[in-house]
Amino acid sequence: MAGKAQVVVFASQKGGSGKTTVSAHMAVQAELSGAGPVALIDTDPQGSMAKWWNARASAAPAFARISVPDLGRDIELLSDAGYRLIIIDTPPAVTSTIAEVITHADLVVLPTRPSPHDLRAVGPTVDIVQMQDKPLVFVINSATARARITGETAVALSQHGTVAPVTLHHRVDFAASMIDGRTVGEVSDTSRSAAEVANLWAYLEDRLMRMRASDPRDLIDRPPRSTFEADILSPATAGMSSQELDEDEDALENQPGYALAGMGAPPPPPPAPEPSANSNWDGIDRRKADTGPPPGKPDRRRLGHQPFGRRFTA
Repeated sequence: MAGKAQVVVFASQKGGSGKTTVSAHMAVQAELSGAGPVALIDTDPQGSMAKWWNARASAAPAFARISVPDLGRDIELLSDAGYRLIIIDTPPAVTSTIAEVITHADLVVLPTRPSPHDLRAVGPTVDIVQMQDKPLVFVINSATARARITGETAVALSQHGTVAPVTLHHRVDFAASMIDGRTVGEVSDTSRSAAEVANLWAYLEDRLMRMRASDPRDLIDRPPRSTFEADILSPATAGMSSQELDEDEDALENQPGYALAGMGAPPPPPPAPEPSANSNWDGIDRRKADTGPPPGKPDRRRLGHQPFGRRFTA
């Protein structure tokens, strides 16, 4: 594959999963990181990617108008023209068009929101990718910070493929930045969203580089990639307020098992009832003597002094 453009296809049956947003951000980040020139291809009849690109002031990444039946030929032409990376956005449906596009992919990225509806929808797309034996990476997109359902979604998706170790969280700046054809990194390169986009592209670039290496020995001279604990784990933050720590803890989607319940698993058990606000009992039994059954109730305990653990016989 040396000297040939690599093709990354963003696909998902579920509408609203963020394919266009994520693919546009990855294309721009690839250009900013020196992985270009990059060409964008929009196979979605809605043309969301094309409309976003037309609103851009910058000409990079380039936009290629192609037809799906001629996709193979056009990819060759773009590669011969010097483009190193081709990113393809697909429509939100499992059709023969998506199956045709995936045949040209070097890597398939499946953005998935952490919700039961998105988890139900990944199956057909995963089946197409697996039938064509293409590498697949799930990207958890539009996640709520510190929500339990995000972790449960990652566990569920990991049973079907690789989950990117970078999560894109739900923030207004992702949508707001695309109004005038920009990305979060172009609006503010110091924002948390920009950092997530940069980290996600660094991961995808590493995957593509390892696929591109014609000889495994070529990887030896490459600088070591950063460790997972540096990329994923967050150190404790001094001075965090209790409001920040407790954010979204009581939301329904944060309850254990919520994401998996949407895939047919039994729903989580209801939480234990809290003591009444008018009750003075603190949950600790401090009785010092056996006072017998409640008033008016019979004593159903067994009388006598039977040894512990033996069955009573008449």
